[in-house]
Amino acid sequence: MRSSRRGQVDPFIVMDVMEQARALEASGRSVIHMEVGQPGTPAPAGARQALARAMEAGPLGYTVALGLPELRAGIAALYRRWYGVDLNPDRVVVTAGSSAAFLLSFTTLFDAGDRVGLGEPGYPSYRQILRALSLTPVGLPTAAENRLQPVPADVAGVDLQGLIVASPGNPSGTMLGHDRLSALMQAARERDIAFISDEIYHGLHYRDRAVSALEVGDDVHVINSFSKYFSMTGWRIGWMVVPESQIRTVERLAQNMFICPPHASQIAALAALDCIDELEANRATYAENRRLMLEGLPKAGFTKIAPPDGAFYIYADVSDLTGDSLSFAAEILHGAGVAVTPGLDFDPVRGGRTLRFSYARATADIAEGLARLQAFMAGR
Repeated sequence: MRSSRRGQVDPFIVMDVMEQARALEASGRSVIHMEVGQPGTPAPAGARQALARAMEAGPLGYTVALGLPELRAGIAALYRRWYGVDLNPDRVVVTAGSSAAFLLSFTTLFDAGDRVGLGEPGYPSYRQILRALSLTPVGLPTAAENRLQPVPADVAGVDLQGLIVASPGNPSGTMLGHDRLSALMQAARERDIAFISDEIYHGLHYRDRAVSALEVGDDVHVINSFSKYFSMTGWRIGWMVVPESQIRTVERLAQNMFICPPHASQIAALAALDCIDELEANRATYAENRRLMLEGLPKAGFTKIAPPDGAFYIYADVSDLTGDSLSFAAEILHGAGVAVTPGLDFDPVRGGRTLRFSYARATADIAEGLARLQAFMAGR
């Protein structure tokens, strides 16, 4: 049977690492998971209870394509609470995870062949989704002195129709302050480059909070998710904020692509918005895990690391240890029983010299993983 060229995307390597770890566990090995960006905590108790009540009350069918109006209003209220932004709930589009939001955003903004810039290292699925839509991802190598975030000079002279920026970033955990985010948005605006702000790790910060692109301007697409701060990865529920002029375009696309987001997940997400104490307790756990990682990784020989501002990752330069992060990650998995992610997922050019460590699991798991890494590296 025929196969399209655009369907030939690269694998999401971290998912392959997860499968290798699962196979080891199935054989009886104990594995500490530092590979996947998934909270070890369940959805908030209030979210689970709200869904249980709704399931008893009646059937959960289709909702309107843009999402439950009360959830869209709740998300708009979150922007007032977190950022002081007065957001029209009509601009909020509830999606089947942030992945659906990226599909809707890319298809709303770009035509086949358009070039979309993304900082490297960066989330690998940007690149693959763009390719699958017959768009051209353009890697923008970021510098350590800019904390692996793009700056206007990185896009100067580059032919682009779009630019996607993540703050906090994956895999770096670094953030753009108001001035740097404003400078990037202004550079894009001056050249009519569509700007997409990936904010799915907002809420997970350790000093200053993250800045939303909506604090700078309205001529952006903002994408967020209930997966990370709200601890709802498997529920596949996210959202996007679009300019008022594009609401109907996004609605038509959403109707045809997805019909609607999962009703059950929308009910849980609405309740999760009010589970502040539980969610902040999770963030305190990540803060402690971050502290352990910053102390423990250098003891294992991973000395070229920088403290992340947010998210729950540490991106390590391991060029003094290997030039093949894929093989090195496999060696660590089989030798130490710790799953980590090769940097090739995030940077196809320089990623052979980097690893990403996630500290999203329970603190006891993080401590055990660090002990295993230290023992393994000492005998390597």
